[in-house]
Amino acid sequence: MIPPRKSRCAAFSPQGAKKHLGRPGVSVDSPRKSRCAAFSPQGAKKHLGRPGVFLVVCALFGALLFTGAANALDYRSVTEAAVLYDAPSQRAKPLFVIAAGTPVEAVVTLDTWIKIRDMKGDLTWIERRQLTEQRFLQVRATAAQVRTNAEESAALVFEAEPDVLLELLEPGPAGWARVRHRDGQQGFVRTSQVWGL
Repeated sequence: MIPPRKSRCAAFSPQGAKKHLGRPGVSVDSPRKSRCAAFSPQGAKKHLGRPGVFLVVCALFGALLFTGAANALDYRSVTEAAVLYDAPSQRAKPLFVIAAGTPVEAVVTLDTWIKIRDMKGDLTWIERRQLTEQRFLQVRATAAQVRTNAEESAALVFEAEPDVLLELLEPGPAGWARVRHRDGQQGFVRTSQVWGL
């Protein structure tokens, strides 16, 4: 049988508790009488000032930052018309063909395969080589309005119908994105009217 470890704080060991409870006038809360420095006001200051506490706080903060980064969405676009499968293999069941330029969200990466989500929420598998970092956005509004500037009052350049693909040139001010139509027209569109950001 393994002997129990001795507590550093006599007040919090079974024998120490009996001694404290059995002696009138001795209080565990009294800083002057306490045998455990960690539970006195002065001891608490010493523990909080140790480098170990600082490192623990830093580690927790870093974990929160990492979680935020991990939750960031990874959008890509399809390089060419490609077959989508229900599993990461060419021997798996082919589901349908996706058009070139279609934006997708990369959900899981396995070697040469990536599990993707499209605008409708469907999850399928595609070969990694068929995706590119070049970004396109897909119109999801009834009519996406592309304007000369990132303002509702700006002149209208053109309107895009649902499912039309727009090349993402750069993120604009909050709630806007600068895009280009394949015909060459460009401007700013509300991010709420497109998918892929």
